[in-house]
Amino acid sequence: MAHVTGDWNPLGDAFYRKLELYSMEAQWQSKADIPKCKVAAAPFGGPIALMRDDRKSQAPSNRKPDIFIFTASGKPISIIKWQSGHLLDIGWSSTEDLLCIQRDGTLLVYDLFGKFHGRFSMGQVARENEVIDSRIFYNPSSGTSGVAILTGNYKFFVVSNVKHPQSKKMADVLGLLSPPSCWSVISKDRDTYVMLAKDGHLFVVDPGYSQEQSLEGAGACIELALSFDHQLVALFTDKGDIHVFSSDLQRKLCEFSTNSQMRPKQLVWCGNRAVVAYWENLLLVIGMQKNWIKYNLDKEAYLVPEMDGLRILQPDIQEFLQEVPANVSGIFKVASMASGALLYEASREFQKKSQKADEYIRLIHDDLPNAVNQCLEAAGEEFETNIQKALLRAASFGRCFLTNSNPDKFVTMCQTLRVLNAVREYTVGMPLTLAQLNRLTVAVLIDRLIRRCQWELAMSISKYLKLPESESRILTHWACYQVDQKRKSDEEIAACIKRKLGAAPSISYSEIAKKASEISRNELAVKLLDYEPRASEQVPLLLTMGSMEAALRKSIASGDTDLVHTVLLSLQKKMKAQEFLMMLTKFPDAQSLYIQYCRQEQPHLLIDLFYQSDNFQEMAACHIWNSYQQKSMAKKLDYLKSAQENYTRARNEFALKCTEEQQKLLTYQQQIEEKHNISFVGLSVHDTAHKLIKSGLPKLAESIRKDFRIPDKRFWFLKINALAEKGDWLEIEKFSKSKKSPIGYEPFVHICLKHNNNFEAKKYLSRVAPEKKAKVHILMGLYEEAAEFAFQQKNEDDLKQLLRLCGSNRELANKIQNMKAQLSRR
Repeated sequence: MAHVTGDWNPLGDAFYRKLELYSMEAQWQSKADIPKCKVAAAPFGGPIALMRDDRKSQAPSNRKPDIFIFTASGKPISIIKWQSGHLLDIGWSSTEDLLCIQRDGTLLVYDLFGKFHGRFSMGQVARENEVIDSRIFYNPSSGTSGVAILTGNYKFFVVSNVKHPQSKKMADVLGLLSPPSCWSVISKDRDTYVMLAKDGHLFVVDPGYSQEQSLEGAGACIELALSFDHQLVALFTDKGDIHVFSSDLQRKLCEFSTNSQMRPKQLVWCGNRAVVAYWENLLLVIGMQKNWIKYNLDKEAYLVPEMDGLRILQPDIQEFLQEVPANVSGIFKVASMASGALLYEASREFQKKSQKADEYIRLIHDDLPNAVNQCLEAAGEEFETNIQKALLRAASFGRCFLTNSNPDKFVTMCQTLRVLNAVREYTVGMPLTLAQLNRLTVAVLIDRLIRRCQWELAMSISKYLKLPESESRILTHWACYQVDQKRKSDEEIAACIKRKLGAAPSISYSEIAKKASEISRNELAVKLLDYEPRASEQVPLLLTMGSMEAALRKSIASGDTDLVHTVLLSLQKKMKAQEFLMMLTKFPDAQSLYIQYCRQEQPHLLIDLFYQSDNFQEMAACHIWNSYQQKSMAKKLDYLKSAQENYTRARNEFALKCTEEQQKLLTYQQQIEEKHNISFVGLSVHDTAHKLIKSGLPKLAESIRKDFRIPDKRFWFLKINALAEKGDWLEIEKFSKSKKSPIGYEPFVHICLKHNNNFEAKKYLSRVAPEKKAKVHILMGLYEEAAEFAFQQKNEDDLKQLLRLCGSNRELANKIQNMKAQLSRR
């Protein structure tokens, strides 16, 4: 137990320990001239970037700097040969993209391997006045990263999220005519503001206001540091004092004198309960109860704050300073009587086959579940595998005495430790703690391994933890990486990807093909798309690549008409009309769908299509449709003439005759309009005759009847309807007597009743055919007469109807019953 606590140092009610993470690699050591370098290290065990810093050199170089990227263990990843503008600062985003800020306010984004991913500008003011200082910050609530700059005219501009860059100007600070002595960015939820110090004044600035904060008697702040969660701020003054406040400066938590007025090289937080000031070869850890620990460093260092500790980078070694977790402290601190400590001792004695094991177990029997949990959680906090195993062994030993112990927590911790130990390996170089992994989540860890091209490890973790949804992401990223290998031919890459990925349903070959298309390997993209089973994924990319016929062929093969329509409309926009129509002739199914679409949405396009295929019948139909859309009579007739010509070529004599008659009708209608100033053009023959009668032009209606051979029955119906609408009942009566009606006289009764004119209807009752007299009398409500006529015609159906209608008229009902009885006896 002594070796576990050998490097512990007390700080108030807690202990702090400094663990060795890695002995840094030779290549790191050759580049890590920390006093002359700009160092940027990402939190959560992230990568490290180094570049020459001309501001720290006595003899600045005119040569543009190189940016060296390493894992946290010092293993080289890539080198960026800087070719752009004057590079001012570098830093990492929350997604481990390297952000490079130029003096002109342009921000360039690179990945771990030095591949350029885009750029954006901080605005015109930054471009004109240049950037003199910058900060890359992290929003603990949203998990996003932002950038803040200070321009040469002492204005602050902030981008809260580099994924969606929108530069906002902070309010001006009154009297700020030179650079502030120190400044930082505080980001909470949706609020982002700048805190800065200048000549004994402390300001808080956001887009809307600039407010000065008073620190009575504290002196001038020359350095400040934010805690990882942005809840606390530490200020170092020119008097050598460190003041700790809540980040809103409303509560003061601590004041500590360092007895040194020299500005520290770095002022950072170790977790959220201790402030660390670093001077050359000296590290001072200050607790909230004014306690302190001093560490001497042999070489120049760079400090990287983490959520639960502090990474200390040196040319030859990397260490991790953290508060000893409560469970670990409870088990291993001297003379601890915690249940977890006694269980740990019981396990050790059991390994020695000592009876003391039983004594320890008896002491904690009532608190055994808590002891097991304490050992488990302490195992998760340890870096040394031997200590992890000892603690897990103790937890397993304790579980033997529990009757209803759920193994899930034990199994989960074992799995988590295997994952943590795997990613902490030097070859991977991600020294995560359990708290960091819980905050980061396993899904994000797998994504970060994928971005590092650690596909095998990512796949092993995914399978080990049974995360099938991650496997497709891993394989897809691997395939996209293979696509980028320029030394291999398209055939080799496509075969390799197919062999590795197979026909897994979760794999999106279209995504891999899209990657190939982006780097102008279209032939490879087409090969990969052949492996994609979903046409809806294939077709859009084929269109983007300009493979028009292939896209149309795939959409037709899918049987998805919506997809075919999408392709057709896209091709219509991208191709010349002649080429598009020619291509349609090769695909009859697509042509049929296109015709259907045009009929509903764009009929004017059909003529060119039918002309292309010499379809005279359909061309004529298009001309007919166009004729109806015209307002000018001349154009109407021109289209009808064209339709005539096409019907002639199509040898459709019936349609040809109909078209001729339509021309004749239009001409006739136009003449009537001109003479009588009544609108007729566009009406059918029937409606024309109807309107002529209604307008008091019966002779013209007769002329239409003869010229267009309207049958007598139809014309009689037409005429009595028109006269009834006009209300000319006298003319209807004359018309009924002009000659024998071809439609009978029942329609005359019906039309009179339709217009509620019973008086006129009665005039025609006697002339109605005998077999229909009962029905018309029923319509007029003359039930007794109707009954007589029905009896005369021996029509039992009419009698039954009358029986239902007579209702409470018992006399009539009896009469009808008698008639029915007589008919049934005959």
